[in-house]
Amino acid sequence: MILYEYPFNERIRTYLRLQHLFNRLGQLMVRTEALDHHFALTTLFEVMEVASRSELKSDVLKDLERQKQLYNGYRGNPAISEKALDGLIAQLDEHFEALNQVSGKIGQSLSDNDFLMGLRSRAVIPGGTCEFDMPAYHAWQHHDAASRSQDLAKWVAPFGPLAQSLKLLLQMLRESGSSQKVMATAGQLQQNLPQGRTFQLLRLKIDPALGITPEISCNRLLVVIRMMRQQSDGKLVATTDDVPFEMSLCA
Repeated sequence: MILYEYPFNERIRTYLRLQHLFNRLGQLMVRTEALDHHFALTTLFEVMEVASRSELKSDVLKDLERQKQLYNGYRGNPAISEKALDGLIAQLDEHFEALNQVSGKIGQSLSDNDFLMGLRSRAVIPGGTCEFDMPAYHAWQHHDAASRSQDLAKWVAPFGPLAQSLKLLLQMLRESGSSQKVMATAGQLQQNLPQGRTFQLLRLKIDPALGITPEISCNRLLVVIRMMRQQSDGKLVATTDDVPFEMSLCA
């Protein structure tokens, strides 16, 4: 099944983008080729760009505190294990403290690294990191893999508290929804959302064998999903077939 996720608000959209970048960064950093480490660095620059929002750290801290208050409200419920609850709240406290101790904007220290900032400015230019443009970077790419990995780990470290906090928050958000099997009749589904409840994330799973790509549009009142089929020229056209899929709404 192919999983698609669609955020209902800008805050969750930013969280998903950052987690996507952190996942890519993690895959590239453990490899040993200089080319993989080049793309790890360009991914790090994307992380810096997305994480530069002044309110990001505050948003994440507020969400961690909100989740802690929510789970504290479950104390005394006989259907919930106190031990599991204590462990989850301890995780929230740990991530809150780690992120709260980060001074200023997340990753701000990297802005003082002339090597990285020079590379960042050149990386947006097609072919701008060639050896004749950046001999110092060319030399760095010829360092042994262990040395490059050590440098990458040092540069990525300031984003560790943010990455771990987002991982926990998004995990909790995803687990808040329950999956249901639905049908896009004649290739479309339109569903009104219940009043008084604010959803933050839609998750959709579809069988890749169907050859269908969903086009999703959501707001606080309505979910609209159109099923599209890709033509040989790459163009997406709406299908009129009935398409089964799984959907969950996460609050």
